[in-house]
Amino acid sequence: MKKQSAGLLLYKQLGDEIRVLLAHPGGPFWARKDRGAWTIPKGEIEAGEAPLEAAIREFTEETGFRVDGAFLDLGDVVQRGGKRVFVWALAGDCDPAALQPGLFEMEWPPRSGRMARFPEIDCVAWFTLGEARGRILAGQIPLIDRLEARLRNDDAPQED
Repeated sequence: MKKQSAGLLLYKQLGDEIRVLLAHPGGPFWARKDRGAWTIPKGEIEAGEAPLEAAIREFTEETGFRVDGAFLDLGDVVQRGGKRVFVWALAGDCDPAALQPGLFEMEWPPRSGRMARFPEIDCVAWFTLGEARGRILAGQIPLIDRLEARLRNDDAPQED
């Protein structure tokens, strides 16, 4: 069975402009990649865990930001490698400079026998929807489109 992930797409509205928070993956493979490399903060769903719970947990683990509020279900996408990703949107704000990413360990350089630690994500940034479509992984573009459609149709949850 293919692995499944869940994530959160944090957004904010500035007048008529919608901005989304995207994450740039950490580690040496992604170091020099930009366009088509950014992602929604997400991670694998653990056994017995509800997808929304996993999305909230992973967002916090990957960014250090705590979130709460009315979650807007954006459905799921299947990425190029076959992984199914469930995503919710949430209105909110955070300061990218306050990022506190989780770490992972891998052999680096390859076949060196040495282990190195890298941040799961090396930065986060706010992008307009147009900018986000040019930066995000191709398989996640439909999530940006769904968010825009929902917000433009006033179907998003209202903040208190």
